[in-house]
Amino acid sequence: MSRPKPKIILESSPGSGYKTDQVLYSSGIWAVYHKGFPINLKTVNSLLSYPGPKYKKTSFGNPGHAINLCKKLNAQFQCSDFTVVLLRIGEQVFPDDPNKSK
Repeated sequence: MSRPKPKIILESSPGSGYKTDQVLYSSGIWAVYHKGFPINLKTVNSLLSYPGPKYKKTSFGNPGHAINLCKKLNAQFQCSDFTVVLLRIGEQVFPDDPNKSK
């Protein structure tokens, strides 16, 4: 079964290249949580400090990647504490809303 075509909201071809940027509709953001809290995921090399830590994605525009990461982390840490949470509505933090009282 093929994927459904994404709904394109905006499209732009910056510069004279052949690349086009498309803004696609998403029904939400899927994020991996640990025991009910959002997480960051960092990989470090214990032998070398170069090139430094690598931060991995823990939130995605499609559920499949988040579910796969959740399964991987639960298997890696031998637990069932990692879950996937669908985020649909949030508080706008940038740019500041001039009508919002502080």
